[in-house]
Formats: sequence, structure tokens, C-alpha cells
Amino acid sequence: MRYFPLFLDLANKPVLVVGGGEVACRKIDALVRAGAKVTIVSPQIAPTLQSLVDEGKCQWIQNFYTSTILTQEYIQVWATTDNPDLNHQVHKDAKSIGVLVNVVDDQPYCDFITPSMIERGRIQLAISSGGASPVLIRNVRETLEAVLPQNLSLLADFGASKRNSIKSALPTVDERRKFWEQFFALPKVKNAKNREALESAYTHLIRQPMPQQGEVTWIECGSDVELLPLKALRYMQQAELVLHTPSCRFEFIDLCRRDAEREAFASAAQLGERLQQAHQEQLRVCVLIPKGTQQYTLLQGQQRVLGEGSEKS
Repeated sequence: MRYFPLFLDLANKPVLVVGGGEVACRKIDALVRAGAKVTIVSPQIAPTLQSLVDEGKCQWIQNFYTSTILTQEYIQVWATTDNPDLNHQVHKDAKSIGVLVNVVDDQPYCDFITPSMIERGRIQLAISSGGASPVLIRNVRETLEAVLPQNLSLLADFGASKRNSIKSALPTVDERRKFWEQFFALPKVKNAKNREALESAYTHLIRQPMPQQGEVTWIECGSDVELLPLKALRYMQQAELVLHTPSCRFEFIDLCRRDAEREAFASAAQLGERLQQAHQEQLRVCVLIPKGTQQYTLLQGQQRVLGEGSEKS
């Protein structure tokens, strides 16, 4: 992973854009929507940018770029002109004073790149190939756009509105996490078209006792991670503890919840001791084992075992 994914708060932060053409329009539109205080440097600007300036959403320095314009007050600078020499001069000036710079369509001169974005209100998904294949990323975005529900914005706004009130009802982080997992899994919530439906589901569920019992799910990992059933992925995302053999491929481990504890075990005996401890702590556990292995059968007992297209319990 070459680029560290990061969402940057640009609200009321000064950003400099050198250039006023079509490329600048695309970047400035996104910057303005993010709340940045954009200053444009260019002798001329496109009509779209002129409208933003007239509306007071941008400032315009109607002149050619000079090194004195770029100062440390700017959070970032974008070079969007069709003059490579000028763009590289902007890059040089930015590096000399420690300001993040992006020379559009010139990756070696970029401290950061902008991903393809999917927006559903508060929900933002960023997709990137590190600049390697924009067309592939566009195809990925189209796939995600087709499967993501349109009410994500409604769900996110509702969740945000309950951040304070739920703390009085469920005082621990673990309780709140389990509540929201149950809440967002409800069919009524998934299909909600208004806040009233969400409020009804919330009020009913918050009155129910929270399940405290832990559980163990065994996942058989074969040679192709894409053959894992969706049910296995759901339990992997809910697990608070992930136990795996040393030979387990990272592709499988990486599909588990990112903040879950991850531990390797060397033997069935060691695994048994850890599972007993997890049971006492009432943890939700996923155990990743090689497909077809029989050495953990006694430990599995009647617990859930998920493999490629199968379920045993």
C-alpha cells in the first residue's frame, strides 16, 4: 500500500489552485463542496469559476503565478495548468516550504492523489488504484453504486442524531456496537424510507435486553478468498477476536473486522485454551482454519462451521 487513505477536513481551510481551466473546475468544485477557502491564481478563469467568484465562494488573483503567492498559510496547493514547467515550479515552491502539493495528471509530482468518490450524504467511499488504472476504478465505482442502498444517507443521519442519547441507555462501547449491528441488520431498517420508520425500530430494539453470550464461528479457508460465503463474511466482520493458523493467508485475515484482536495459534491445545478464555470473556470469535482439516473436530463440537458453499453445525 503506497498511499495512506485519509479524509482531510478542509472546512474553512485555505487552499491554493494554480490555473483556471477545465481541470481546475473539476478540482475546485469538490474543494468548495468540502468547505475549503479556495484562492485561484490565473490571468483568466472559466465561466464556471467566475460564477463561484461572483458568489463569494472563491477568491481570484487575476495574475500569473509567482513564487511569492504560495505561502505556508495554505493547507495544500493544486497545479492544474497545461504548462508542465509552471506546474513543476509550483511543486518546487510547495516542497521548499512544506505545503502539500498535487500536480494534476503528473503523479511523480504529487504528495497526495484524489480517489474516485461515492457519496451518500455523510457516507463517503473512496476508491483508488494509486493512479495505475482510472478506468478500472471507474468500473469498480459503477459496481458499488449499483449495490449500495439509496437510504444510506438517511441511516447515517439517524445514527449521528443518536450518538448522545444512546450513551445513557447503553453505557459501554461494546454494548453500543452490538446494538447498532443488530439495528442496521433489521429488514425494517434496511428498507426504511423515512426517519419515522427508523425511530420506531430504534425505540423497540433499545428496550430489548442486549445479548451477552459470546459465540464461536469456524471459517474454513481454501485457496480462493472469493469463494467464502457472504454469511462467513458477516461473522468475520462481527468478531471481536480472530484466531488463525500461522499458515492462514493474509487475504482471509484482512477480511475480518479491523479493530478485532488477531492471534495465531500453533496447536489444537493452544487453541482450546484460548477459546476457553474467550468463552469466559463472552467474546464473539472467528477461528480461521485450513479447508479440509480434521484436527479441530473435537473443539468444534456443535459450533457453526462455514466453508466454501457449505455450513455445518
